Amino acid sequence: MIKIIKNNFMQKIVVLGAGIAGHTAVLNLKRKLKKKAEVIVISPNSNYQWVPSNIWVGTGAMKPEQVYFPLKPVYDRLGVDFRLARALSIHPEGDAGENKPYVTIEYVEGDKQGQKDKVYYDFLINATGPKLNFEATPGLGPDAGNTVSICNYDHASHAWAELQKVIEKMKKGQKQRLVIGLGHGGATCQGAALEYTLNVAALIKKLGLEDMADIRYVTNEFFIGDLGMGGAYVKFNNYIAHTRDLVASLFFEYGVRWHHQSSVYKVEPGKVYFETYHGEEKVLEYDFAMLIPQFTGVGITAVGPNGEDYTDRLFKPNKLMIVDADYESAKKPYHEWSGDDWPKKLQNPTYPNIFAVGIAFAPPHSISRPFKTASGRPLTPAPPRTGMPSAVMAHATALNVAEWILKGEPTFKHKASMAEIASVCVVSVRYGLRGLAGTMSVYPTIPDYKKFPDFGRDIRFTLGEIGAAGHWFKWLMHYAFLWKAKLKPFWYLIPD
Repeated sequence: MIKIIKNNFMQKIVVLGAGIAGHTAVLNLKRKLKKKAEVIVISPNSNYQWVPSNIWVGTGAMKPEQVYFPLKPVYDRLGVDFRLARALSIHPEGDAGENKPYVTIEYVEGDKQGQKDKVYYDFLINATGPKLNFEATPGLGPDAGNTVSICNYDHASHAWAELQKVIEKMKKGQKQRLVIGLGHGGATCQGAALEYTLNVAALIKKLGLEDMADIRYVTNEFFIGDLGMGGAYVKFNNYIAHTRDLVASLFFEYGVRWHHQSSVYKVEPGKVYFETYHGEEKVLEYDFAMLIPQFTGVGITAVGPNGEDYTDRLFKPNKLMIVDADYESAKKPYHEWSGDDWPKKLQNPTYPNIFAVGIAFAPPHSISRPFKTASGRPLTPAPPRTGMPSAVMAHATALNVAEWILKGEPTFKHKASMAEIASVCVVSVRYGLRGLAGTMSVYPTIPDYKKFPDFGRDIRFTLGEIGAAGHWFKWLMHYAFLWKAKLKPFWYLIPD
C-alpha cells in the first residue's frame, strides 16, 4: 500500500481521460489548487466532445464540429500538462527499490508517436470512460460494417450519412426497415438509444414519410422505460406516473414498435438476431440499424514492483476499476441490494491515492433487476454512469483530492455516491424551435426502498414532464456546457 505523506514538493495529479468526467475533474482541480499542484492529463483524444448532442449529429441537425473543440488551447491556459497518449499500465508501487508510483503511456500522435514514457503521480484519477466493445456481439458496429453508432461524433456523422440513404429510398416509395436500440444483453445507455429512436422517427414524420418506415426499438430492458435504473415513478402533472408509461406514450405517438426483454447476440448484413427472456430466437430484418454496444474498461493493466501482474488489485474482469463498493453484495438477492452497496469515495481500497469516476469505476451490481435468457445470455442493462452522474462524481472527487493536498489529510466531505446524488435525463424529440422532450429528474439515482418505501426515491424531487420546456433545456445545456468546458467567463457558475 502507498502511504500519502505531506511534503514540501509539489504534488502531481494524473488524470486519465479528458471526456466529461476527466475534463470536469481537471477544471475543478485547477480552480481549487491553482499552482499548488501539477495536473497532468493523459488522453488519446485531442478533442473534447459534448456526447449528449451526438444524437443531433446523427440526424443531421448539427455538424460534428458543433459538438467538439480542441483541448490543448484550454489546457495551455490552465497550465495543465496535456499528453496525447494512451495509458498502458499502472505501477501503483513503482519499481523495486523506488517507491514512486507511475503510469506507463504510449504517445499516439506527433513526433513521439509510438514512444512509451513513464508519468509519475502522487494521486491518480481514472476517468478513461468505456471501451466500445462491439466485438462482444459478432457483426456489430461500424468497423464490421453492419450497423452504425452514435457513441462519438465520427460515428454519429457516419450514422447520418447512412440514414440519409434510407430516407432517399423512402422518398422514392421504397419502404425501409429501421432497427435502433441496444446491441448486447448487458449494454447500457438506454436513454441515448431511446432518444435517437425518437429523433429519427420525428425526422421521418416531419418529412411525411412515416408510411414508408417500419421503426423498431430492440432493448435488453425487462420493461420499456427501465432505462438501466429499474425504471422510476415520477411526479407528472400532479399525479404519479411510471417511466414505462411515459416512454410507451412517446413510442405510440411516433409509430415506434418495441421489442423488450431481448438479448442481441449476432448481427449480419440486413439481419439482427436476438433471444427473448422466454428463449425465443428471433430475427429482425433491417435496412438501417443503430445498436449501442456493451461497454467495458479500456484494458489498462497493473504491474507490481518486480513485474508481477497486479491487475486484479485494481481492476475487475470487465476491466473497470475497483473502488470502495461492496462487491460481495452482488451475491445477495435483488431485494437486499441497497444504496449502501455503492462507493462513497470512489477510492481504490488497496491504493488510497487512486480514484475512478464515471464509466471507469466498477459498480457493485446493476441497478435494474438482473435477468438472463433461457439459454443463459445476459439480459440486464449495465448501470448508466454517463453525463450528469459522471460530472458530479468527478467534481466531488477532484475537490476531495484537492483538499487532501491542501490540508495534508483526507476529509472526503464532498459526496460522490450515486446513492446520494440526483440525476437528470432529457430525451429530446426533434430539433429547433418546435422541439419536444421528455425530462426526468430522479433522487437518489440508486433507488432506496428503506428510506423511501413507497417509490424507492424521494417523490418530491423525482419529477417527469413531456413538453417543450425540456427541449429548450437540452438545447440550452448544449451551449452552456460547451461554454463551461471551454473555460469561458464565469464557467464555474454553471452546475455539473
